[in-house]
Amino acid sequence: MNFLDLLRTAVGNTFRSKLRTTLTVIAIFIGAFTITLTSAIGTGVGNYIDTQVASIGDTGALTVTKTVDSSSADSGPAKYDPNASTQSVNRGPASFGYLSQSDVDQVKGIDGIASVRPAVALSPKYAEYDGHGKYVVPLSANAGELKADLADGEQLDDSTSANQVVLPTNYLKNLGLGSSSAAVGKELTFAVDDYQGQEHTLTATVVGVQNESLFGGGAGANTALTDAMQAAQETGKPASIATSYASASATLRDGASVPDVKSALSKDGFTGQTIQDQLGQFQTVINGIVGVLNAFAVIALIAAGFGIINTLLMSVQERTREIGLMKAMGMGGGKVYTLFSLEAVFIGFLGSAIGAGVAIALGTGISNVLAGTVLKDLPGLQILQFAPSSVITIVLVVMFIAFLAGTLPARRAARQNPIEALRYE
Repeated sequence: MNFLDLLRTAVGNTFRSKLRTTLTVIAIFIGAFTITLTSAIGTGVGNYIDTQVASIGDTGALTVTKTVDSSSADSGPAKYDPNASTQSVNRGPASFGYLSQSDVDQVKGIDGIASVRPAVALSPKYAEYDGHGKYVVPLSANAGELKADLADGEQLDDSTSANQVVLPTNYLKNLGLGSSSAAVGKELTFAVDDYQGQEHTLTATVVGVQNESLFGGGAGANTALTDAMQAAQETGKPASIATSYASASATLRDGASVPDVKSALSKDGFTGQTIQDQLGQFQTVINGIVGVLNAFAVIALIAAGFGIINTLLMSVQERTREIGLMKAMGMGGGKVYTLFSLEAVFIGFLGSAIGAGVAIALGTGISNVLAGTVLKDLPGLQILQFAPSSVITIVLVVMFIAFLAGTLPARRAARQNPIEALRYE
């Protein structure tokens, strides 16, 4: 018998016991189905994050935060530093330190850093357009440092003295700005209270409309609007009250090495992260979730492997006389081994191919529904993306697992003594 004859015989033998084979295939189906879906989630989210990183680009800046010494929890309170910010936040194992002005000045002096802008917290009371109603609009300071994923308009210009703002697409309707193209060029009025509770108003021109993303929402202000609103907020503030900052944005000098600057910041008690670092943390969380889901799928495949062993061992026992007859007619042990191995591989192929096929069909439908409903404000995000290479790899891996599971029954069949097998009752 040549290989094709062996393959045809193996396929035919697989369906001799339909119930036993079906139960084994179902177990493989569950594992392959789960792994295919979780792999698609990882691919979909990963591709979206890569797209976001590409749209932001290399900003040449680091987000600098204060490193909090957690060792004081064991050794007692740390010594008071009059120049350091007294504000910090402790949330379980995580600690967040605020930057004082002296910290900002220290960061400016680190080799490789050209300039530092503290992260200012802007707190507008409301925003209004031409009497269409007052709405709460969160505003991010110095948003011109990042390149927004624009639906219309232009990026914020930090070199101009004019107040500029970029709005997300889902803010336009309530504010009465119309479509994204119609909103560009219109002026918004922002109200903000000063330190004494007096209201100040500022106007800003909408220069762009951005698509929403996973990494932040709300409106963005350029440097001019940031400085104007910060000045309004701090009007009437006593000189004795120091200002603290949650973080600062440090721009690197041309030719400066990011790892070297990070190392220098770390030695001085600061942490520096690029945009890619921050988005990479998000990807790590997604990979962790996908890994846990894959682990459950692997358990199902291991259980299916024992099902294959049981199925083929029983098949070997039931076909003992048949094996003896094949060997008596000249079929060698190697071909008998190949025959039963092919049966195992075919069972693995059936389960994995059906599981992957159902996962692709179901997952594509779910992804399209989510993209048009829950995720409609995140254009470009397909939560489930099925890469052909990943699907093929999953099928091949499952077939290999099936081959390994079929090794023991195949060896037992190959070692059958033809005379004793023919006498078997």
